[in-house]
Amino acid sequence: MKKGSQEQGSVLVLSAASGAGHVRAAEALVLAFGAAAVPARHVEVLEYTNPLFRKIYTDLYVDLVNRQPHLLGLLYDALDRPWGFQKRRLALDRLNARPLVRLLKEENPSLVVCTHFLPAEILVHLRRKKILEVPIGVVVTDIDAHAMWLYRGVDRYFVAREETKVHLSELGIPPATIHVSGIPIDPAFAVRKPKRKARLSLGLDPDRTTVLVSAGGFGVGPVESLARSLQKVNHPLQVAVICGRNEPLVRRLGTFGDGVHPMRVIGYTTEMDTWMAASDLLVGKAGGLTSSEALARGLVLVIVNPIPGQEERNSDHLLEDGVAIRCNNLPALAYKIDTLLGDRDRYERMRKAAFRAGRPNAARDVVSLMCR
Repeated sequence: MKKGSQEQGSVLVLSAASGAGHVRAAEALVLAFGAAAVPARHVEVLEYTNPLFRKIYTDLYVDLVNRQPHLLGLLYDALDRPWGFQKRRLALDRLNARPLVRLLKEENPSLVVCTHFLPAEILVHLRRKKILEVPIGVVVTDIDAHAMWLYRGVDRYFVAREETKVHLSELGIPPATIHVSGIPIDPAFAVRKPKRKARLSLGLDPDRTTVLVSAGGFGVGPVESLARSLQKVNHPLQVAVICGRNEPLVRRLGTFGDGVHPMRVIGYTTEMDTWMAASDLLVGKAGGLTSSEALARGLVLVIVNPIPGQEERNSDHLLEDGVAIRCNNLPALAYKIDTLLGDRDRYERMRKAAFRAGRPNAARDVVSLMCR
């Protein structure tokens, strides 16, 4: 369907539920488009693919994270070959994403922003074949850019930092098309919330150091062991554990009973900005979205066993920026946190560095550039 064959529709923001961060970035962009009075709709593209393909794409990721994360790292490294595998990937994706192609033809959007590489690949192909003519934006949702994000013909790339722009430029992406926006997060993170007020609103002790444990949107990783380790910290704490959509994890943690430090267990929440505003430390994953949210709230990160691949690379950047510490062995977690909290000057330097690194208006900036 060529441009002009029918009236163009509204803006589409396309994600894929392979990891929760892609979806959250898309939802943040829809909110930012709305704030700019631009109608936009989020489409999770795996809903428009072959059911088997969809199940493998979503379930395999979560299963590998929980059971064999080293295999995820090996796969990440094996596929990180710039401009490699593209013809084979496109053939596979086109075979399994025919409903998505039909949707795009029917919608004929005026603008598309992708927070996952799968829909970007389909869109670039459709435009190359002159089946659909639409401006395409691609938002890289990790600090580093894996080779899977590389496409020729994208109108605008949005990346987390200047180093990522340099990397993509060296790989052949035109520098003028690459914008250092940060990773889009909910615009709520740009609204200041005093720590004491946030704690009181959540029923927390307003005067106690608060540790937020994030298991990501799917509630994956060694969260129970991590929660037990936090009870061994000597400094007085209160702990909040965000379990995402993992209801069995919520129930298991609910049986822990009273510990040395009060612990709140929360399932899926739309108040992550408030929980982060109430907290001092974020303990857990180094996902692109979670890390960006934490930095926007000035949280110091305690990274525990990052997933090999993208989270390992995110960790490297966060450590280099002086906004995080890393714990590779859970038995040492309490020691690491006590050491950090015992050095207030170091903690304050890291907290200020986190605020400087945060980009709470990333979603707004992406929308502004795409609407030019």
